[in-house]
Amino acid sequence: MKTVTYDCNGTQLSFETGRMAKQADGSVVVRMGDTVVLVTAVCSRRPTDRDYLPLFVEYREKLYAAGRIPGGFFKREGRPGEKETLSARLIDRPIRPLFDKNWRYETQLVATIISYDGENQPDVLGITGASAALAISDIPFKALIAGVRVGKIDGKHVVNPSVSQMENSEMDIVVAGSDEAVIMVEGGANELPESEIIDAVGVAHEEIKRLTALQRELVEAVGAKEKREIPEAEIIEEIDQGLAEKFTARIKDAIKIAKKEERSDSLETIRDEALEMFAESHPEKEGYITAGIGSIEKREMREMILGEKSRADGRGLEDIRPISSEVGVLPRTHASALFTRGETQSLVAVTLGTSRDEQMLDTIEGETWKRYMLHYNFPPYSVGEVGFFRGAGRREIGHGALAERALLPVLPEAEEFPYTIRIVSDILESNGSSSMATVCGGSLALMDAGVPITRAVAGIAMGLILEGDRHAVLSDILGVEDHLGDMDFKVTGTEKGITAFQMDVKVAGITQEIFQTALAQAKRGRDHILAEMAKTIDTHRSDISPYAPKITMIKIPVDKIRELIGPGGKIIRAIQEESGATIEVEDDGTVKVAAIGKESSDIALERIQAIMAEPEIGEIYEGSVRSVVAFGAFVEILPGKDGLLHISEIEHRRIDKVEDVLKVGDTVRVKVIEINDGKVRLSKKALTEAPEGQDSEPARREGRRHRSGGRR
Repeated sequence: MKTVTYDCNGTQLSFETGRMAKQADGSVVVRMGDTVVLVTAVCSRRPTDRDYLPLFVEYREKLYAAGRIPGGFFKREGRPGEKETLSARLIDRPIRPLFDKNWRYETQLVATIISYDGENQPDVLGITGASAALAISDIPFKALIAGVRVGKIDGKHVVNPSVSQMENSEMDIVVAGSDEAVIMVEGGANELPESEIIDAVGVAHEEIKRLTALQRELVEAVGAKEKREIPEAEIIEEIDQGLAEKFTARIKDAIKIAKKEERSDSLETIRDEALEMFAESHPEKEGYITAGIGSIEKREMREMILGEKSRADGRGLEDIRPISSEVGVLPRTHASALFTRGETQSLVAVTLGTSRDEQMLDTIEGETWKRYMLHYNFPPYSVGEVGFFRGAGRREIGHGALAERALLPVLPEAEEFPYTIRIVSDILESNGSSSMATVCGGSLALMDAGVPITRAVAGIAMGLILEGDRHAVLSDILGVEDHLGDMDFKVTGTEKGITAFQMDVKVAGITQEIFQTALAQAKRGRDHILAEMAKTIDTHRSDISPYAPKITMIKIPVDKIRELIGPGGKIIRAIQEESGATIEVEDDGTVKVAAIGKESSDIALERIQAIMAEPEIGEIYEGSVRSVVAFGAFVEILPGKDGLLHISEIEHRRIDKVEDVLKVGDTVRVKVIEINDGKVRLSKKALTEAPEGQDSEPARREGRRHRSGGRR
């Protein structure tokens, strides 16, 4: 067993190998505080016939790690949750570019959370652990990397802050990189300027260098294994030369076709002709020929951008495609927006609900409730294809999480706007950055819903073409520029600053200069998109949709909660049935009344206020006789509140039996004449004039003598 350690933000971080999972090709236990992550790397012994990198990354939380038992019938961990899926993507994205493009051996990385202390977050440990596991294995990859989280707390950048520290952080970003460059950046910020993000990435990169040095120390302690040989790419000169001579000029013309469908059709025709050209001489090389056409397309498109500063659809490097937007496009939703940018279109709907609609999350951190959700859907027809409709995949979950994070900083607090908010984005067309269209459409739909957001949010996707010393940063990239380019950098924000970002690269990393250029260019594009959105709607509506529940909040004394709810919930259920409203009562006495329609809300509020009301001396009430006893009747003057109407206070004349005048269920007007230690005395005769010549005082004295036990 070998262990190496160092101090990170005042907490010891260690790598250990040789004790657990020894049959894996590489196995490392990463520990920070009492959070422990087991990361394994395993590679198959035989190559596959796939034409892509067969890399699979899993991230799994064991609830025993935090001393918890899973909920549900089976009482065991099931399919990975959303957080586990996002964490798996967080590991996958910086690791994938480090494998050779010709690697065809199935490779699997598994990060398992086996201990969690509630303070040190395990996801970034998984990134570093994956690199360390590969480093001590015989699996070849290009460079050691590490991942760190950076927060800004009390004006200072903190590396790998604890969970409690992050509660007061202005940013939450994860940076992954090697000694030379940054490979991935992802996170959110509270409308911070670009300079703050650049500084945070710089702080993260310095810590990354220390973590890669620790990995080298581990490899030296274990002893470096000889790496497997990477298969050489097959080269068939006859095919390469034939494709280049016959089709290069036509491919150059095809990639300049602006419309995606026409460009794809033209390239498909060229591919079919190329396959037919070599059908007899190389009948089993369809994949090689198709890849050859793709290589020419990639080379010519990249050269067109770098040399001519022109793009596939004729735009300049910073030009944004035409934008159009509408709100209120769906008649019965609570709010809706249709955002279109070029050939990318998002239909976004907002639904407002009560706290009963909040999502319950059962994770390693425990049970939590979520009042804001954004769900992203990518149907196959959005790209003109036929496909299966299954549950949300990793890509959909990742894009939805990015858009959700982008809008979070501008949402009102629950005290100001006590609604559960669900946003759904259905992508109707896609040709580049549908997640950023979701952010723009989501912002418009929130304003249409009457949600008092502080500012509008827009998003833009940036690209990069990097060849040696030459590079070009592209604004608002097309799908083909994402596919054939070297970077996908999404940035969202308001006019004030950045709210979220996500950067992935396909090269070994980018320099700080390129990163700064991309951020500055993204801001100019974002400002343009915000201006276009403002032409449709520039602030939130003054009221919510008539189809959304109207929530009214009132405060009641905590000791009155039981009275409102009633035995077994009897009283509150009766109010809900009578009014049609939904009533929620919180432990601090906050009562939320949600109703569609003012009349329903008014009835519920009136009933609640009546229950909370206290009898006052001199007030007149119309009550119901609840019971009759020998010395009077008990009358309910307010919901759940009775008073005694003594026999002497019923009428001015003498009454022998109460039953002669009142019976249970009768409605009677009474006046409160005395309140003593919570006991209420009522009078009916006080509301009428005594008959002429009759003094009611002897009757009152008689009543008092009766209560004291008779004459002495």
